Formats: sequence, structure tokens, C-alpha cells
Amino acid sequence: MKRGGERMSKNRVPQCAECSLPVRERVCLSPEGKSSKGCPTVSNRKLQEKARKEYHKKGIAEFARQASIQEGECYLNREKKPFMMHPSKPRIQEICEFASKMKYTRLGVISCIGLSREAAVVAQIFEAQGFEVVSVVCKAGSVPKEEIDVKEHQKIRIGEYEPMCNPIYQAMLVNEAATDLNVMLGLCVGHDALFFKYAHAPTTVLAVKDRLLGHNPLAAIYTSDTFYARLKRKGF
Repeated sequence: MKRGGERMSKNRVPQCAECSLPVRERVCLSPEGKSSKGCPTVSNRKLQEKARKEYHKKGIAEFARQASIQEGECYLNREKKPFMMHPSKPRIQEICEFASKMKYTRLGVISCIGLSREAAVVAQIFEAQGFEVVSVVCKAGSVPKEEIDVKEHQKIRIGEYEPMCNPIYQAMLVNEAATDLNVMLGLCVGHDALFFKYAHAPTTVLAVKDRLLGHNPLAAIYTSDTFYARLKRKGF
């Protein structure tokens, strides 16, 4: 599934992850800031202007405005100087507040069957806050993996019936139910991307799947100089 269009030349692609400047000294945060190689704030002005125009489109403008307001409201004591970050809300609360700001009434809960217990609690929280919930688990439809040419030795449970994850059907179901906002909970790598591709309503993520690290994938990033140093070597 390759994207269409001409690829940007290597010397023009953004390289924000490789910026060596201290965060508060970067031009993306301050007009007096500095730029580094591949900085998209000082280059590609034409594309910048195209993106800015999108924020003024009907529907997008209010969505972006409320998202920024929600971002600010997640910190306490913002009026005090010098400002010190003081976070105040868990993500589940942020989602509820943002959906209320947008006057959304119907939320989709898109979950992995391995997080069924968590999905049930999430649905209860949303309902307690006055939202209608449409929930769809990944195995909905019970389509055997053989249908997409998965071989027996490639299954999780070899020798047993095993339905594939069905993110396209999940997307079609919430599309048909006309959800206002979808909330993803633990879909596999690749399956999550397919859901994003097919869903009509905007989708936010409450939790990502990491089977080994208890759904906390950043644990491997935080320890990539120690316990997970092998991740920085080709081939692991």
C-alpha cells in the first residue's frame, strides 16, 4: 500500500527527531529560536501555508481550536511566572472533556479482544459522563485467518481455529453507526493503521498495545541505553 505522489528528496525531508538544539531554544517554539538541519519551520513555506489554510476550513477550525484549549486546560497554575508544568488530568478525562467541548454525543470504542476488561471500564466511564457508546472488538465477524492467506505455522494458536483481527469491519461498523469520535484501545501494529485508513470520524488513541511491556511502549525507549540497547543495533 504505497502512497501516491512524488517523494520529497532526501535533503529536504524533515529531521525534527535529529534536532540537537535544547527544546526551548528551537525556532518552532520561539520566533527568536534557532533551526537545525531539516527544520520544517524555516523551510517549505508553500506547504506551511497550505496547512495553515486547512485550519480555517469549516469543522476543522473548531476542532483545532478546542484541541488547543483542551491542551492548555491540562495544566494548573498557568498564570504563575515562571511557569512550571503541573499536569492535572489523565487522558481518559481529556477525551471526555474534548468530546464535550465539541458537543459530541456518540463515541466509538475500538478495542482489542485482549483488552476486553479495559474496554468495558472505558465504556462505563464514557456512559457515566453522558455519552452514548458504540463498541467493537477486533475479532468481530470471526473471519478465519486463512481468508487472508495466513498459513497454519503463522498463527498464534497453531492447529486451532483463529479469526483474524478485522479493523476494516470495525471501521465500517462505527461509520454506519455515525460515531462522532472514535477511541482506540490496544489494536495491533498494522491493524490500527487500517482502522485509521477506513474510519470516517476522527480517532484518538487511549492506549496502544505492547504485549511485553504492559501496554507501555515507551518503557523500551526510556531504557534504550541500558536494558534495551540492542534495539539500536540493526537486527536487534
